[in-house]
Amino acid sequence: MEYANIAAAPVTLEKTSIDMKRLAFASVIGTTVEWYDLFVFATASALVFNKVFFPSVDPRVGTLLAFGTFAAAYLARIVGAALFGHFGDRLGRKSMLLFSLVMMGIATFAIGLLPNYEAIGIWAPILLLTLRVLQGLALGGEWGGAVLMAVEHAPADRRGVYGSWVQIGVPAGTLIANLVFLLMAGAMANEDLLSWGWRVPFLASALLVAIGLYVRLNTAETPTFKIVKATDTVAKVPFLELFAKSWKFVLLGGVACMSTGSSFTLIVAFGLNYGTQALHISRNGMLGIVMISCAVCILLLPLFGWLSDRVGRRPVIVGGILAEAVVAFPMFWLMDTQTFAGALAGYLLMMSAFAANYGPIATYLAELFGTKVRYSGLSISYMLSGVLGSATTPVVTTWLLSATGKGSSVAWYMIGSALISAAALMVLTETAKKDLTKVA
Repeated sequence: MEYANIAAAPVTLEKTSIDMKRLAFASVIGTTVEWYDLFVFATASALVFNKVFFPSVDPRVGTLLAFGTFAAAYLARIVGAALFGHFGDRLGRKSMLLFSLVMMGIATFAIGLLPNYEAIGIWAPILLLTLRVLQGLALGGEWGGAVLMAVEHAPADRRGVYGSWVQIGVPAGTLIANLVFLLMAGAMANEDLLSWGWRVPFLASALLVAIGLYVRLNTAETPTFKIVKATDTVAKVPFLELFAKSWKFVLLGGVACMSTGSSFTLIVAFGLNYGTQALHISRNGMLGIVMISCAVCILLLPLFGWLSDRVGRRPVIVGGILAEAVVAFPMFWLMDTQTFAGALAGYLLMMSAFAANYGPIATYLAELFGTKVRYSGLSISYMLSGVLGSATTPVVTTWLLSATGKGSSVAWYMIGSALISAAALMVLTETAKKDLTKVA
């Protein structure tokens, strides 16, 4: 049987290392493309969409509506997680990764071609919302597959570090999205940016998608899924089997991840808007702060993934969550100095805490579920956290700031989110030593 061949096949350490480096690179490239597409929308929501697609309302209301469109994708992500998870658990990880990447690329490119409100009226925000939903569907399936390609291929004692490489796509995609906007803003007048310049980052995604497809076409299916296929134990309806046996892991895993979405979205979406509109820090200055913070995060994520292989997933993740709560107020105190140095220091504090939380969380979620339903369980759980954390954060924080006029109200929101996530994580068990070849 194929299972026996897989178990008995001699694999040298050198060859495994080379294969894992290639897979890690493929994971970083693919997720960077997906998250670039997602966060270029977030950056545009904070800087231009309130004027381009919602120009007839108060600026704060326009920003709220733009962030509402931003949040709509998170609901679609759960649907995408269930849909792509179903086929990923039945047909394999690789095919779903390729399909989701193409789907995301088409939706993002189409946003760059959308007429504005002045041209087609109410249809402009409606089409924007539709394409945003397609983005959400694609990302709902892509992330889980990318994690499994890394984690299910990785040696048992290095799953944390290789899973953390997938997570690099978030800060890397954000960094590139902000860099493109920074270059566009520096090269043209504000009128040109609002007229056509904002479209360039969306249209440029086509190049990144082409690179991502090339890299991912040269990856292999995971050994653990091959075992499921060889032993004829593929779940008939993974979604139903998942919730029949593992619904507690799905819900608790989603809540445990909630603070990752809250803290990162606080930085890249709300913080950008707060810094430019409320504190009057220059747009280029805030984009630069986000980029520097993301660069630091890229360096920290593998470090915390490696640490989770040494001391366990939960100690590292819980430490990161509690750190997010501790630095919530200092972040706003530093930003409220209305200086570049102060805002950067606040961002770096929160981003460092986020990295400790986020680095091992992908591997941890993957290890919670058996191979037969792992794609579905991992994806749905993580996308649920997106609805609880990322989707609500821009809307709630914008409302809190509008109602109170104080950044401290947002800090309390971040602390509450962190404590809820920590409580959920403590209910779950450690997973670092789990055997991922088990199909149940």
